[in-house]
Amino acid sequence: MLAVITGKTLEQFNLHWMPTLMSDTQMVLPTDKVMYQAQEVAAVIATSRYAAADGVEAVDVDYDPLPVVVNPFMALEEDAPVLRTDKKDRKDNRIFHWEVGDREGTATLLAQSDVVVKQRIYIPRIHVASIETCGCVADFDKVQGKLTVYMTTQAPHAVRTVVALVAGHVGLSEEKIRIISPDIGGGFGGKVPVYPGYVIAIAASVVTGKPIKWMEDRMENLQADSFARDYHISAELGARRDGTMTALRIKTVADHGYTDAACNPSKFPAGLFSICTGSYRMQKAFAEVDAAYTNKPPGGIAYRCSFRVTEAVHAIERMTDVLALELGMDPAELRLKNFIPAEKFPYKSILGWEYDSGDYASALQKAMELIDYKALRKEQAEKRARGELMGIGISSFTEVVGAGPSKDFDILGLKMFDSAEIRIHPTGKATARFGTKSQGQGHETTYAQIVAEELGIPAAHVQVEEGDTDTAPYGLGTYASRSTPTAGAAATMAARKIRDKAKKIAAHLLEVSEDDLEWEVGKFFVKGAPQKAKTIQEIAFAAYTNHPQGLEAGLEAVHYYDPPNLTFPFGSYICVVDIDRETGEVKIRRFVAVDDCGNVINPMVVEGQIHGGLTQGMAPALMEEIQYDASGNIRGGSFIDYLVPTAVETPRWETARTVTPSPHHPLGAKGVGESATVGAPPAIANAVVDALAHLGVRHIDIPITPEKVWNLLKEKEAGVVPEFRERRRRPRPVPVGSL
Repeated sequence: MLAVITGKTLEQFNLHWMPTLMSDTQMVLPTDKVMYQAQEVAAVIATSRYAAADGVEAVDVDYDPLPVVVNPFMALEEDAPVLRTDKKDRKDNRIFHWEVGDREGTATLLAQSDVVVKQRIYIPRIHVASIETCGCVADFDKVQGKLTVYMTTQAPHAVRTVVALVAGHVGLSEEKIRIISPDIGGGFGGKVPVYPGYVIAIAASVVTGKPIKWMEDRMENLQADSFARDYHISAELGARRDGTMTALRIKTVADHGYTDAACNPSKFPAGLFSICTGSYRMQKAFAEVDAAYTNKPPGGIAYRCSFRVTEAVHAIERMTDVLALELGMDPAELRLKNFIPAEKFPYKSILGWEYDSGDYASALQKAMELIDYKALRKEQAEKRARGELMGIGISSFTEVVGAGPSKDFDILGLKMFDSAEIRIHPTGKATARFGTKSQGQGHETTYAQIVAEELGIPAAHVQVEEGDTDTAPYGLGTYASRSTPTAGAAATMAARKIRDKAKKIAAHLLEVSEDDLEWEVGKFFVKGAPQKAKTIQEIAFAAYTNHPQGLEAGLEAVHYYDPPNLTFPFGSYICVVDIDRETGEVKIRRFVAVDDCGNVINPMVVEGQIHGGLTQGMAPALMEEIQYDASGNIRGGSFIDYLVPTAVETPRWETARTVTPSPHHPLGAKGVGESATVGAPPAIANAVVDALAHLGVRHIDIPITPEKVWNLLKEKEAGVVPEFRERRRRPRPVPVGSL
């Protein structure tokens, strides 16, 4: 064992606190007070993991109990104990109040509406549970004064800047810091924040002069990392008697744990929750969010969604079904009646977004055709007559991704552009470097294909590199489905810069004017004489051996893409479930997902993203939840009780696409990595509620576990026709060979 580091150790160097990406502060190690169960209190540095584990066992911590606040509503009460006493003059636990829309106008229109439905919706605290936990290897070279950190991060450049801000006063300036993010096993938003383990490993390496490795175990990962969701939503949706939506009002209390460690853009403390009007036309809307400190680990990260879009979509899609139930309308009919028409795009939403393009009706109609919606409704009626429970759920969602335009979007002041650098070598091969960082999204394929399509260089001859701050151009990383909308666009623009220069070289080689040349993928040729041509490979060689005098040698370009707007992918999902009356188990029988992410660059990559996203969307709908008891003890701190889906639970996903290009993106692409995780949970929840609606069930909070369903059936049993109750009690035959 080499050393033990405590908060007091770090305090000597003013490293015991660090900034979060939301400009809050977070303990690296506590000096006198811990804020939640499983918070780190000391770090043991040793020559092996086993020796370190023995050292941890020898650490003795003397805890004195403090008042515990784990309920965000109680945290916001006037007499609640103030949790962040480190903040001077703080008198309450409110982190922020955010609102958008017309408060008075919405209230007036709701009062005038023929029908108003109200619903409380809780979206529980969940964890990304990526296959690889967080970790790093920090290596400080005392001779060069340079720090190299191999780290499981989604945003290497942003992390480098944060490390420089935290440790610049002890000599770690940004040009002496190198962050390398190698292949990492999933991120989903959970590997964007800077965690205490990173800072401690760096500090220990600087002090000892040795490489220091930190790697979480699974329980540390589930219990102490940043969390997602934990949104308490109260929603009201108004409509006319014919089903025309009029107004939406949403009030939310967000539990952020003991610090605001979310990764939202600075101007959007509640993320992009104002997409909550979804795919629908309304006259008025108002939304507000109050965020609270509690005695829980930091919360608020974007678990495979674009900054609280999942919460917004779940709210509006559940409310749409609640309204359909109140009106006695088919939920598909209600959606088709209220969709923003295709001819209205680009569409200015009542909460301020400019939707770039959309055709919502076509997506839903395609899903209905694929699943044979009318036949399913007929089957459902027949099954209900026999006492069987079958439900059909729809989710017609709109996402907002591709953050973002620098006039509105930044993190810690860093504008949310992204970058690409393309270098064509003399032999016509290419290296393309990006400011993003793949965690399994297939960037190596997608980016190479973009360069290939723009320049005519085979994709196999394009080397894609990301994740190394010493070589890649500065970028804000990969999350919120922003890679193709920003870095993909940057690659396109950089390639076109190269093509413009290549045209000058081709004109020189062919001894014609640039105006006499035409481009065909992979070559320039003389108008009217296509046999007179130069390939991009020939041009690349000439760029280093025979370029025109006065023209800079070489063939490369860098582009920092600042998008003029976000992109708005959308989709319609239809889920069919069967429910076992005896156990409450929900079985997804069919699930059709129709997505529209604009122009598709690589269909297989898109298909893979959607399949993975649907499975990850099923997880919070039916399984995932982390709870805390009144004393702040975690429930769900291991895979024994925090359930994630495997291939056994995953149904066969049926997918399809419509294509509505983005008018402002250079490729017409929109982004797709998170769409399925956003759209799947409300489709599944709506299907379960639909299966139980005739019993008087209007809403069930996710996760919809067998226990919840079974208890609901017990509660409603008095309203079930006697012969159905008798049928439920008969034992079912077990098929031979089943498990």
